[in-house]
Amino acid sequence: MPLVVTRAPKPAGRGSKPTRTPVAEAATRLALPLAEVGTVRTGTGLEALLEAAADVLAVVAYGELLPPEVLRIPRLGAVNLHFSLLPELRGASPVQHALLAGLDVTGVTTIVMDAGLDTGPILMQAKEPIGEDDDAGSLGARLADVGADVLVQTVDALAAGTLQPTPQPGNGSSSAPRVRPEDRIIRWERGAAAVVRTVRAFAPKPGARASFRGNTLKVLRAAIADVAGEPGAVTEADKSGLT
Repeated sequence: MPLVVTRAPKPAGRGSKPTRTPVAEAATRLALPLAEVGTVRTGTGLEALLEAAADVLAVVAYGELLPPEVLRIPRLGAVNLHFSLLPELRGASPVQHALLAGLDVTGVTTIVMDAGLDTGPILMQAKEPIGEDDDAGSLGARLADVGADVLVQTVDALAAGTLQPTPQPGNGSSSAPRVRPEDRIIRWERGAAAVVRTVRAFAPKPGARASFRGNTLKVLRAAIADVAGEPGAVTEADKSGLT
């Protein structure tokens, strides 16, 4: 039977009220069977998957490595949608790392999940250019749209028996580990281009940050200006922003 599985509500926002995931909200709106669980490795989460006995398990941004006993449940396999052109940018934060690296092109990949981190054989891929004004929000939204189509095409092709997995290339791999709070700090000495990449990678949320007159300044937009000055020093300030 169909089943949507997502994380249980967690405290968030002002007042730390329990907040459901967007996946849970969408499933409720569409009247789909829903399980909100802490994990699918054990307990009620694993039991829900076993009871569903699905033909295919589609995984998107779940944030937890699935054990072999879960990967063996679906008849057609477990399919992961990843926001990069694997084997490039394996890991939890491919969108942010694509921007931090200054890439011109990224994309989405569907793979058959194995025990590794984004290491399974490739099913389908689609490229997506990165614009000069893209930030993590705009790029992530486009990749979600492209990825949704690719995921549906992948599942349809698996059901039809017309799709064969291809092992990932042995070279060209790179990592995109989970971003840390310290990664958001603007390092002025790295140069203007690196500063702009940092700002784009963390906008609109949670935002790159810098220290300004003893306070934390959140920076959401930045561009390179042709001016001279010491790294981190304010040379101009008006209603349009700081240089």
